[in-house]
Amino acid sequence: MKKLNILFLLLPLFVLSQEDDLLKEIDDTTVSENYEIAAFKGLKIVNFESTKMVPQKQLYFVVSHRFGSIKTGIEDFFGLDQAVTRLNFIYGITDGINLGVSRSSFQRTYESSLKLRLLRQKKGGIPFTVVLFNTVLLNTALDEEQLPELKFENRLGYTTQVLISKKLNPNLSLQIAPTYFHDNLVAIDEQENSQYSIGIGGRHKLTKRWSINMDYGLHLNRASNSPFKNPFSIGFDLETGGHVFQLHFTNAQPMNTNTFLGQATGDWSDGDVFFGFNLSRVF
Repeated sequence: MKKLNILFLLLPLFVLSQEDDLLKEIDDTTVSENYEIAAFKGLKIVNFESTKMVPQKQLYFVVSHRFGSIKTGIEDFFGLDQAVTRLNFIYGITDGINLGVSRSSFQRTYESSLKLRLLRQKKGGIPFTVVLFNTVLLNTALDEEQLPELKFENRLGYTTQVLISKKLNPNLSLQIAPTYFHDNLVAIDEQENSQYSIGIGGRHKLTKRWSINMDYGLHLNRASNSPFKNPFSIGFDLETGGHVFQLHFTNAQPMNTNTFLGQATGDWSDGDVFFGFNLSRVF
């Protein structure tokens, strides 16, 4: 297993050894060579990465924000005072290879990512799109005074996902995301460092500019004494020119894959959910 974990960690390194108006992409159903496009408007469905790619030589800047739990009510201004922010830059090396780097205020986490498209849905050809998504993250919030034996590798975590999506018709797209993620240091003693989940998500187009999105992560080997929950999110996408604006409610405040899958604390049944948004800008 140790060799397997190292392989997943190094995978992005091994793999590495233009649109003027995004709205045009939404309205079209095909591009050159009859490929399907616009299965998803945003690079994320809500929390889960989507199969959408950044085009070659374009730079996307994504600002993600999660307020605190709305359950606190007016005392905490419905979570406004307890926000988490993530800044993410993604560059299209080619139409099928994206590199990203981000920083989240949750656990002061830095992350690098590699997104690689393997297959692309095509009318009369391949019936779905397959994208490989890999990340390596660094938790800089761990305190050496509280953890005197802390080593640099304890701060690391990484993820490998296979994103498989299909645009069923002009209005409906679905995705499944088998996921492996590993944290070198976990908060629950009984929790295995290597963890597995299945993500499912979808988008239904409501109007020319609006869609409703949902995604859910089923954790497959969560410790029996873990207080954390499976992440479930509902949101709306609005696209206007070069912007994608996503509004959503979720029970996971952190936004990196390892953290929203492994450390979601909210409970929908108790009204303990977080309002947030993702805003994308193309350069």
